[in-house]
Amino acid sequence: MSHRSHFSCLPIFLILLLSLPACSSGKKEKTKTMPPALVVTAVARQQDVPIEIKTFGTMEAAESVTIKPMLSGELTKVAFREGQDVNEGALLFEVDPRPYQAALNKARASLDRNRIVMNNARKDYERYAPLAKEGIVSQEQAEGYRTRAETAAADLAADQAAVENAQTQLSYCTITAPISGRLGTLTVDRGNVVKANETALVSINKLIPIRATFTIPEQSLSLIRQRLAAGEMTVVAEVSGTAGFTEKGRVSFLDNAVDPATGTIRLKGQFANEQKRLWPGQFVTISLTLDVRKQAVVVPTQAVQTGQKGPFVFVVKPNNTAEARAVVPGPVYEAITVIDKGLQAGEQVVIDGQMRVIPGGKVEIKAANKPEMDAKDKPPEAATPVQAAASRE
Repeated sequence: MSHRSHFSCLPIFLILLLSLPACSSGKKEKTKTMPPALVVTAVARQQDVPIEIKTFGTMEAAESVTIKPMLSGELTKVAFREGQDVNEGALLFEVDPRPYQAALNKARASLDRNRIVMNNARKDYERYAPLAKEGIVSQEQAEGYRTRAETAAADLAADQAAVENAQTQLSYCTITAPISGRLGTLTVDRGNVVKANETALVSINKLIPIRATFTIPEQSLSLIRQRLAAGEMTVVAEVSGTAGFTEKGRVSFLDNAVDPATGTIRLKGQFANEQKRLWPGQFVTISLTLDVRKQAVVVPTQAVQTGQKGPFVFVVKPNNTAEARAVVPGPVYEAITVIDKGLQAGEQVVIDGQMRVIPGGKVEIKAANKPEMDAKDKPPEAATPVQAAASRE
């Protein structure tokens, strides 16, 4: 290679060498001027937190009866309106009683006839028994009258049973409510012929009180048994939706076996339902309170993050720097999480903007962003005291 080529490369080398410090100093200045991360924070606080098991359940009537006729015949009367509340013993239906009244009359006539036959047979036996002892009539004749009197007595007893049966059949022509509750849909109109023990006429559901059926995992069985052994256990049914509500009750039943197919065990809760807001077949969320954690340190659930070393939260120090601190989360209740270890009440934690936070880096806490609206519609609201607010993009 010639000397001329060596000298021609020298300016390029010098230019590259001089440019390196300039690039390095530019990066340092850029790092120094990096703005703090905008975050939302909340203050860790202490409060009583219930320890709960949540599951889903279905409401069912405390008592449910499907009304069927006990005998066949024409339905001559319907004495209620569909959906009506009825009391026990209220008249619901009448079946044509004429055939059953005629059967009762016949049974009574047979009873009266056999009563006369029996009385005459007894008198004959009472008259012939002394004559047989005196030898005036034979003993066989006296025994014949005795047998006739005993047969008539047996016939009379059979007729008495027939009368009672006919009376019972006649009483079945009047159908009354066996329980108090709410009537469902009428399935057979007046004038139709119904069959004994086959035709379903209407159903009655008892709504006060009412029950909820639900299941829990078998892993929670020991906790449930301990809690039931300590006394009455509270259960809360929640109905979601725009008109949602909650209703408190008590656990009334724990099944005697775990379902091996699902690994769950069935329970039932009973609710007073005085306002009749709960309805059979309704789908509800069930909450079982096992215990209450007194004065636990809690933070909003969104503050707890998961990293390679486990759960952590970003704690904002007094100098507005963020510390990534490992924590041991406990039970979750609604929108808060109990922190068993790693955090003290009064410390600020980041609940939004964690993706922009650098451990040890500066953060800036801003007031919460509010939805934009016209001033004439609604004045802006102040930020809540426990939450500093969200980042501006």
